[in-house]
Parts: sequence; C-alpha cells; structure tokens
Amino acid sequence: MTKRSRRAAPDPAPGAAAPRPTVTVCRGCCCGSPKVPGLDHTAQLRDLRRALGGTATVRVTDCLDACERANVIVVQPSTAGRRAGGRPVWLGLVNDPDATADITAWIEGGGPGLTEPPGILDLYAFKPSRRVRAELHDE
Repeated sequence: MTKRSRRAAPDPAPGAAAPRPTVTVCRGCCCGSPKVPGLDHTAQLRDLRRALGGTATVRVTDCLDACERANVIVVQPSTAGRRAGGRPVWLGLVNDPDATADITAWIEGGGPGLTEPPGILDLYAFKPSRRVRAELHDE
C-alpha cells in the first residue's frame, strides 16, 4: 500500500464521471522536487491552473508511484469524453514548458475521447501498472 494522499478537491462520488476533464499533477517523492532539476515546478502547476481554470479540474496528488518518469501528469476524460471512449492518459517526464502548453491546448480542445492529443505527447505517454491505475480510480 502506498502513502499517497490527495491535496486538492475531492474526487467525484464513486462511479460518477467528472463533467469536465481532470488533470492530476504528481507532486510527491520525485515529482515537483529538486530531483527533477531545471523545471520551475511551482510555475508549471500555476500555469496549468490558470490556463485550465474554466476548462478542467486541476488537482495535486502525492506520489503516483511512477518515479522512473518523474513529473507525471494524468489527464482524465470528461463525462462526454469517457462516453466517446476516452480513457485516462498518463504522461511522464513532463519537464518542458512546451509539453505543458501542448497538454493545455489538447484539454481546451476537449481532451481524451473528444480530440486527439498533439502527436508530440506520444513521447510522454506511458501505461502504469494496473495497481497504480486502480488507486487513481481510472479503471
């Protein structure tokens, strides 16, 4: 069992889908720490919140147990996106402001299930273990 706890808005009720996309930003253990040098972690989170304030819910969580890809962002689909077949997209090593801008543009366009992500995000996408996905209530 991991020692994770969320520090943002509570999750929707179990089984309820979010009306808009949810962006979960890892900020525990390796992510958001000096272990990932050259990135202003505070500014990245602030920029995501500003850019997506009216479009998506941005929340922070402690360690997502994907430390080999430190600076993880998970984009979960909206209700409409999930109905259209969208599933959560895990992005790791998001250490570049341009990647953050690409994520923002994709979510503003609808996000998972509604619009295709920019091709460059394929370089950041990965699939975590089933246990980790289940702990984030993705399945």
